[in-house]
Amino acid sequence: MIKKTITYTDYNGVSRTEDFWFNLSTAELMKMELGTRGGFSEMMTRIVQANDVPTMMKVFDDFIRKSYGQKSPDGKRFIKSEAITEEFCQTEAYSNLFMEFITDTDKAIEFMNGIVPTEISKKANLVNQKSLMDGTNTNN
Repeated sequence: MIKKTITYTDYNGVSRTEDFWFNLSTAELMKMELGTRGGFSEMMTRIVQANDVPTMMKVFDDFIRKSYGQKSPDGKRFIKSEAITEEFCQTEAYSNLFMEFITDTDKAIEFMNGIVPTEISKKANLVNQKSLMDGTNTNN
């Protein structure tokens, strides 16, 4: 889960700074991975290697939309719905976030890594470190 503090100007000309929450559960990530021909991570590698900007923009938009939600007051749930997502996407906060990703790939990668559940992130990091050590890293 990641909290993004975004400053934007609303449609009344008022400058606002608000916190927005993003998360993908393990189940949601598995659906993305298994629901994509060849796997989501492999698809991302192909998009980056091909420098396919239109597809990359769509992926960023999908990632934002699928991960945006609101934490319940008791912290037990991360509430997502089409209405909540659309409400966020109709703000300049969404626009600012999207443009940040398009213009700064490091920020986009940081965001994508941040919304991955901690246990998956740790496993991926271990695999990445192991592949670097034994020379099997394909990200070079």
